[in-house]
Amino acid sequence: MILTKAQYDEIAQCLVSVPPTRQSLRKLKQRFPSQSQATLLSIFSQEYQKHIKRTHGKHHTLEAIENYYQRYLNGVVKNGAAPVLLELANEVEYAPSLMARIILERFLQEHDETPPSKSVINSMLRDPSQIPDGVLANQVYQCIVNDCCYGPLVDCIKHAIGHEHEVLLRDLLLEKNLSFLDEDQLRAKGYDKTPDFILQVPVVMLCPLAVEGHIIHWIESKASFGDECSHHAYLHDQFWSYWNRKDSIQKSLALSRVCREAMKGK
Repeated sequence: MILTKAQYDEIAQCLVSVPPTRQSLRKLKQRFPSQSQATLLSIFSQEYQKHIKRTHGKHHTLEAIENYYQRYLNGVVKNGAAPVLLELANEVEYAPSLMARIILERFLQEHDETPPSKSVINSMLRDPSQIPDGVLANQVYQCIVNDCCYGPLVDCIKHAIGHEHEVLLRDLLLEKNLSFLDEDQLRAKGYDKTPDFILQVPVVMLCPLAVEGHIIHWIESKASFGDECSHHAYLHDQFWSYWNRKDSIQKSLALSRVCREAMKGK
């Protein structure tokens, strides 16, 4: 179903006052029963990421990092099995996985006496058993599995969903007998920035959406909710480059077809 701007604004406004937890998602579903869980989760995640971007700086000052680290140390001394990091992240309204990263970096700096590389940090966040402290490993694990917006677990889920939608789109194009080149094929031809699919023969879109009657040259699959902010970001980061290259790509594809036909004639 299509979500109106008014419906989106109502959901977004509701999210202002709720913490980013699975319990909040359940309450959101109860309040908006006509919306799918996937839609609500996508909106929830995007709105929360906006909040994190706005407040990111204050959590990364030297004073804030030291404060969080000392609170973590004091907390685990009292009870190492309690969700100290998770509760700290919720208290200061910061993503649990990002709080885990802050504490892990600070811990490694103290014990290794050298700044840890990003690859080491990322590897430990993906697999907390690599962390050379059992208590911290458990704390990091609790943060990761309870974070529904950030972290390696969420990244894996997003990647899987994105791949699933690309497969569904490919199957639909094949079902409609449309000739296309996918991202891998275009990269093999030397194109550095490519959409998911380029239609070798453009089609006219006929459906009750904003693109009705427009000629479709390429398709980019985004398995997330498209609010105004994300639309502007995608236009700036990706879509305008596709638009600017559309004519050259289409001409190149047309020339390739002509060359193939000429070779067949020989």
